[in-house]
Amino acid sequence: MPARPRRNRPEAGMKRERQLRPIFTRRALLLGAAELGVFGLLGLRLYRMQVLEHGRYATLAKHNSINERLVAPLRGLITDRYGTVLAGNKRHWRAMFMMIEAPDPRAVVERFSRIVGLDAGETARIMRDLVGKPHYIPLLLKDYLDWNDMARIEVNATDLPGVFVDVGASRVYPFGAQLAHLIGYVARPTQKEAASDPVLALPGMRIGRAGVERVRDDVLRGTPGIVQTEVNVHGSVVRVLDRDNGVQGRTVQTTLDAGLQTIAAQRLSGQSGAAVMIDTINGELLAMASQPSFDPSLFDTGVPESVWKSWMSDPRHPMSDRATRGLYAPGSTFKPCAALAALQCGAITPDTTFFCPGYLKLGDHVFYCWDHYGHGHVNVVSALQQSCDVFFYHVALAVGIDRIAAMGRRLGLIGKLPLGLPAVSEGFLPTTAWARKRRLVWTKGNTVIQGIGQGYTQVTPLGLATMTARIATGRAVEPHIARGIGHDLLHEDMPDRWPHLGLDERGLAAVRQGMFDVVNTPKGTGYASRLALPGVFMAGKTGTAQVHDNTQAEEKANLDDATLPWKFRPNAFFIAFAPVHAPRVAVAVAVEHGNEGASASAPIARDLVTAALTRDLTAAPPGTVIEAPQAKLVVEGPA
Repeated sequence: MPARPRRNRPEAGMKRERQLRPIFTRRALLLGAAELGVFGLLGLRLYRMQVLEHGRYATLAKHNSINERLVAPLRGLITDRYGTVLAGNKRHWRAMFMMIEAPDPRAVVERFSRIVGLDAGETARIMRDLVGKPHYIPLLLKDYLDWNDMARIEVNATDLPGVFVDVGASRVYPFGAQLAHLIGYVARPTQKEAASDPVLALPGMRIGRAGVERVRDDVLRGTPGIVQTEVNVHGSVVRVLDRDNGVQGRTVQTTLDAGLQTIAAQRLSGQSGAAVMIDTINGELLAMASQPSFDPSLFDTGVPESVWKSWMSDPRHPMSDRATRGLYAPGSTFKPCAALAALQCGAITPDTTFFCPGYLKLGDHVFYCWDHYGHGHVNVVSALQQSCDVFFYHVALAVGIDRIAAMGRRLGLIGKLPLGLPAVSEGFLPTTAWARKRRLVWTKGNTVIQGIGQGYTQVTPLGLATMTARIATGRAVEPHIARGIGHDLLHEDMPDRWPHLGLDERGLAAVRQGMFDVVNTPKGTGYASRLALPGVFMAGKTGTAQVHDNTQAEEKANLDDATLPWKFRPNAFFIAFAPVHAPRVAVAVAVEHGNEGASASAPIARDLVTAALTRDLTAAPPGTVIEAPQAKLVVEGPA
């Protein structure tokens, strides 16, 4: 019989199930434990990231999309005494580049040049900055963008990572060349300067290079601001989130009167010369013009090479400040100084007279008076009135060059003046010690011509104006140009702040009388330029200084200098103060090769004095600002 199949018994299956159950339970426990551990670790990590380190990762995320950069502050304003802006700022658009946001900065610059266009100078500057400038500081690609430039940048934004359009400011000078020497100008920092101070590397930062801009550069610079921008994955700016423009530089208020400055510059227009006017009460500089001049705004962006060459080749040297650095033999405007030196030491008195036959013979040399017919017997008053050279030949011999030099220093003709501008010339008057040191054989002839402001004497128009103010007041008036910074006044406006010069009052009165007669009597050399203001009188002194050594034959023949070529004609000077009995202003005018002070310089001084005495010279409080139309902060281009 075939074997019968064995049938699984229920008891066997149950037994096997009981044997396998512990194995599955252990595996499930192990798997569950593993899963629990993994999820626990993930939960712990999430808790740590989302709770404990939330601030850190929020900051990292923010920096992934938000860029912060420094921006140059607006430069402080420079104003005149009334608050009229003399140096301001004007907004414009510019293309900037954050190198840190571009994997290949040089390639971006090359693409930008193809899209927008860069000239050779811009390309050279950018290539220098790519190497020398830190990548976290924005790099200026192109300034003064127009609408088309900005449109091309926006259309090609994805190809220009890190490139963005920003608003900048340029320095503007509403009065242009009229104040160029005085206010000065600004320029980009050099690579060395930018390396020493990272703030100077910011696009738009400028450094004062001349005039008030240079002397007050520290307060005019201001404090940088911060701009937050959102950028996309390509490094292109999506939007500006926040902008802090920083702190604008402080306003510097000068003592200048822009109206008087304009008159001085216009009256000198077309000539080479300078005009300086000082307030005799407080020493404030009201006007100081030098012609010819230049456009100071060109330095902000860089003077074109052709313009620079034209300035350098111009024989009249437009960049030279004739008012503070022009050194001249002052001619007869020096005679009040020589007279005071002699009166102070007792070499002469107000009553001393000398006879002028039209010349003085000294050894084998004849020194002529400007009037070969002579002036006859003259004292210090009439000698000043008629500008008699022979009288002052005698004065110089009587007093000597050392006392003349000492009086020149006391009157401010030579020495340092605290004007508040860089590189002001101190002038020069010879002394016996100076001559001895240089082994010069000093003769009586050398002394004679010093008495009429010729020879080695060299002074500035500023020095002549200072001398005039001191003669007018008898006090050591010191000219200065800075009146206030911000809302702070720098100088107290007190008439008695200047110490007395200690000059003999009788001698001082004689010199003032002589200067009064110069302008207000028919015999005076400046009579044609007397004031037309009723009851107001001006005292002054004309001066003519030769720049061409005439031969003895020419002197004897009384050569007419007007027939000489322009560059050989004498320089013309005039000094004055007014009103005579209560002096308020002192002025000095120099016209190079003007031939005669009476005809070339005196009318300019008269017009300046007339304008000053008919104006209200009361200054506005420091901090007052009256924006000139050219200086308003106007954004050019789309908002």
